[in-house]
Amino acid sequence: MTTRFPALVTALWVLALSLSLATPLSAAQPTAEQANVVQAMRTMYVAATNDDLAEFHSVTTPEFYAFDNGKRFTGDALMAVVKRLHASGIVAVWKVTEPEVHITGQTAWITYVNKGSMHDSSGTKPMTWLESAVLVKENGNWRIQFLDSTRVPPI
Repeated sequence: MTTRFPALVTALWVLALSLSLATPLSAAQPTAEQANVVQAMRTMYVAATNDDLAEFHSVTTPEFYAFDNGKRFTGDALMAVVKRLHASGIVAVWKVTEPEVHITGQTAWITYVNKGSMHDSSGTKPMTWLESAVLVKENGNWRIQFLDSTRVPPI
Protein backbone atom coordinates (compact mmCIF):
# COMPACT_ATOMS: atom_id res chain seq x y z
CA MET A 1 0.00 0.00 0.00
CA THR A 2 2.87 2.41 0.67
CA THR A 3 4.14 1.96 -2.91
CA ARG A 4 0.73 2.82 -4.34
CA PHE A 5 0.35 6.07 -2.38
CA PRO A 6 3.30 7.90 -4.05
CA ALA A 7 2.10 6.70 -7.45
CA LEU A 8 -1.39 8.04 -6.73
CA VAL A 9 0.01 11.38 -5.54
CA THR A 10 2.18 11.59 -8.67
CA ALA A 11 -0.77 10.77 -10.93
CA LEU A 12 -2.94 13.44 -9.27
CA TRP A 13 -0.12 15.98 -9.54
CA VAL A 14 0.34 15.25 -13.27
CA LEU A 15 -3.42 15.54 -13.81
CA ALA A 16 -3.57 18.87 -11.98
CA LEU A 17 -0.60 20.19 -13.95
CA SER A 18 -2.07 19.14 -17.28
CA LEU A 19 -5.40 20.77 -16.44
CA SER A 20 -3.66 24.00 -15.47
CA LEU A 21 -1.94 24.10 -18.88
CA ALA A 22 -5.19 23.54 -20.80
CA THR A 23 -6.67 26.33 -22.93
CA PRO A 24 -8.29 28.92 -20.67
CA LEU A 25 -12.05 29.29 -20.83
CA SER A 26 -11.75 32.84 -22.16
CA ALA A 27 -9.98 31.51 -25.27
CA ALA A 28 -12.85 29.14 -26.09
CA GLN A 29 -14.80 29.47 -29.33
CA PRO A 30 -17.24 32.37 -29.13
CA THR A 31 -20.95 31.65 -29.16
CA ALA A 32 -22.98 32.72 -32.19
CA GLU A 33 -24.28 35.75 -30.26
CA GLN A 34 -20.76 36.78 -29.24
CA ALA A 35 -19.63 36.46 -32.86
CA ASN A 36 -22.58 38.67 -33.91
CA VAL A 37 -21.45 41.37 -31.44
CA VAL A 38 -17.92 41.27 -32.87
CA GLN A 39 -19.34 41.45 -36.40
CA ALA A 40 -21.36 44.55 -35.50
CA MET A 41 -18.12 46.27 -34.46
CA ARG A 42 -16.36 45.18 -37.65
CA THR A 43 -19.29 46.43 -39.74
CA MET A 44 -19.03 49.82 -38.06
CA TYR A 45 -15.39 50.06 -39.19
CA VAL A 46 -16.28 48.96 -42.73
CA ALA A 47 -18.88 51.73 -42.79
CA ALA A 48 -16.32 54.26 -41.56
CA THR A 49 -13.73 53.07 -44.08
CA ASN A 50 -16.25 53.59 -46.89
CA ASP A 51 -17.82 56.81 -45.51
CA ASP A 52 -21.11 54.90 -45.57
CA LEU A 53 -23.43 56.66 -43.14
CA ALA A 54 -26.36 54.34 -43.92
CA GLU A 55 -24.31 51.24 -43.06
CA PHE A 56 -23.03 52.99 -39.93
CA HIS A 57 -26.63 53.69 -38.87
CA SER A 58 -27.53 50.03 -39.52
CA VAL A 59 -25.26 48.92 -36.64
CA THR A 60 -25.68 51.85 -34.26
CA THR A 61 -28.64 53.06 -32.23
CA PRO A 62 -30.10 56.54 -32.80
CA GLU A 63 -28.71 57.47 -29.35
CA PHE A 64 -25.17 56.32 -30.24
CA TYR A 65 -22.28 58.37 -28.97
CA ALA A 66 -18.54 57.85 -28.64
CA PHE A 67 -15.70 59.10 -26.50
CA ASP A 68 -12.72 59.45 -28.84
CA ASN A 69 -9.64 61.66 -28.77
CA GLY A 70 -10.80 63.27 -25.54
CA LYS A 71 -14.19 64.36 -26.90
CA ARG A 72 -17.79 63.19 -27.06
CA PHE A 73 -19.18 62.60 -30.57
CA THR A 74 -22.61 61.67 -31.87
CA GLY A 75 -22.54 59.04 -34.59
CA ASP A 76 -22.99 61.55 -37.39
CA ALA A 77 -20.31 63.85 -35.94
CA LEU A 78 -17.86 60.94 -35.66
CA MET A 79 -18.50 59.92 -39.25
CA ALA A 80 -18.04 63.55 -40.36
CA VAL A 81 -14.57 63.58 -38.72
CA VAL A 82 -13.67 60.34 -40.51
CA LYS A 83 -14.92 61.74 -43.82
CA ARG A 84 -12.75 64.86 -43.35
CA LEU A 85 -9.72 62.63 -42.67
CA HIS A 86 -10.38 60.72 -45.88
CA ALA A 87 -10.83 63.98 -47.84
CA SER A 88 -7.42 65.14 -46.57
CA GLY A 89 -5.80 62.02 -48.01
CA ILE A 90 -5.58 59.91 -44.87
CA VAL A 91 -6.39 56.22 -45.22
CA ALA A 92 -7.37 54.65 -41.91
CA VAL A 93 -7.29 50.93 -41.18
CA TRP A 94 -9.07 49.54 -38.13
CA LYS A 95 -9.02 45.90 -37.00
CA VAL A 96 -10.92 44.39 -34.09
CA THR A 97 -8.53 41.96 -32.39
CA GLU A 98 -8.59 40.08 -29.09
CA PRO A 99 -12.32 40.64 -28.53
CA GLU A 100 -13.92 39.71 -25.23
CA VAL A 101 -17.72 39.74 -25.32
CA HIS A 102 -20.10 39.59 -22.38
CA ILE A 103 -23.86 39.26 -22.90
CA THR A 104 -26.65 39.67 -20.36
CA GLY A 105 -30.11 39.49 -21.85
CA GLN A 106 -30.48 42.15 -24.55
CA THR A 107 -27.28 43.99 -23.58
CA ALA A 108 -23.69 43.20 -24.52
CA TRP A 109 -20.37 44.81 -23.84
CA ILE A 110 -17.18 44.17 -25.69
CA THR A 111 -13.55 45.04 -25.12
CA TYR A 112 -10.92 44.65 -27.82
CA VAL A 113 -7.62 45.89 -29.14
CA ASN A 114 -8.00 47.90 -32.33
CA LYS A 115 -4.76 47.32 -34.28
CA GLY A 116 -4.64 49.52 -37.31
CA SER A 117 -2.81 52.29 -39.05
CA MET A 118 -3.05 55.72 -40.60
CA HIS A 119 -1.55 56.24 -44.05
CA ASP A 120 -0.87 59.57 -45.70
CA SER A 121 1.69 61.01 -48.14
CA SER A 122 4.43 60.65 -45.51
CA GLY A 123 3.83 56.90 -45.10
CA THR A 124 2.03 54.45 -42.87
CA LYS A 125 1.95 54.82 -39.11
CA PRO A 126 0.88 51.74 -37.12
CA MET A 127 -1.58 52.61 -34.37
CA THR A 128 -3.28 50.75 -31.54
CA TRP A 129 -6.34 51.69 -29.53
CA LEU A 130 -7.92 50.02 -26.49
CA GLU A 131 -11.65 50.09 -27.09
CA SER A 132 -14.89 49.07 -25.47
CA ALA A 133 -18.50 49.31 -26.51
CA VAL A 134 -22.01 48.68 -25.22
CA LEU A 135 -24.52 47.12 -27.60
CA VAL A 136 -28.23 46.45 -27.37
CA LYS A 137 -30.21 43.84 -29.25
CA GLU A 138 -33.00 45.39 -31.32
CA ASN A 139 -35.23 43.30 -33.58
CA GLY A 140 -32.75 40.42 -33.42
CA ASN A 141 -29.70 42.55 -34.34
CA TRP A 142 -26.90 43.86 -32.16
CA ARG A 143 -26.54 47.65 -32.40
CA ILE A 144 -23.82 49.78 -30.88
CA GLN A 145 -25.03 52.32 -28.34
CA PHE A 146 -21.70 53.55 -26.92
CA LEU A 147 -18.04 53.35 -27.96
CA ASP A 148 -14.97 54.35 -25.97
CA SER A 149 -11.60 54.59 -27.71
CA THR A 150 -8.26 55.23 -26.03
CA ARG A 151 -5.15 55.51 -28.16
CA VAL A 152 -2.15 53.53 -26.98
CA PRO A 153 0.84 55.90 -27.09
CA PRO A 154 3.60 54.89 -29.52
CA ILE A 155 6.62 53.30 -27.93
